Amino acid sequence: MVYRATPKTRARKQAQREQLLAAARACVAEGGFAATSVQAVAASAGIATGSVYRHFPSKAELFVEVFSQASSREVQTMARAADGHPTASEALAAAVGVWASRALEGRTLAYALIAEPVMPEVEAARLRFRRAYVDVLRAVLQRGCDRGEFSLPSVEVAAAAIVGALAEALVGPLSLEDPPEDLIEHLTHFCLQAVTPSHTP
Repeated sequence: MVYRATPKTRARKQAQREQLLAAARACVAEGGFAATSVQAVAASAGIATGSVYRHFPSKAELFVEVFSQASSREVQTMARAADGHPTASEALAAAVGVWASRALEGRTLAYALIAEPVMPEVEAARLRFRRAYVDVLRAVLQRGCDRGEFSLPSVEVAAAAIVGALAEALVGPLSLEDPPEDLIEHLTHFCLQAVTPSHTP
């Protein structure tokens, strides 16, 4: 007889998987990927280490899922911040502000997502989500160009440049106990200046 999992069994397995992911994310948020072991995740989740591999065949697959969940949440938060503003300038400022402020609130996790050296599988996920951030900003910049707020020869290049600039500008401050209080203000000003037409002869 072929075994078929019951709805109750599937629900219990899914609940344990989510419990593992929550524990892994907490470990990464505390010490980064390098300091997170499968044993630590299992202990934090309150299950046996061997049980982790029933859900994730390898540490790499576990880390990719943790990275993807955390990054997806940040992309969605940035997109929501950009929505509902009457001007593209306000949308861009909101998107930049919320991304930077969340990074500074959770510096260890933010560094892990942005710049921590990671295994190739996680680095591949990082590149995919870098593309997702670019897509959010590209939509904002395109709206600004369509309405005459922004002047850009290439919306695609500008969006990618802003994402890269934000990531690079945050790497240093994320390691500081007290990042500059005006950092977000300066980042927002830089991004707006970069896309706004200059009226100076």
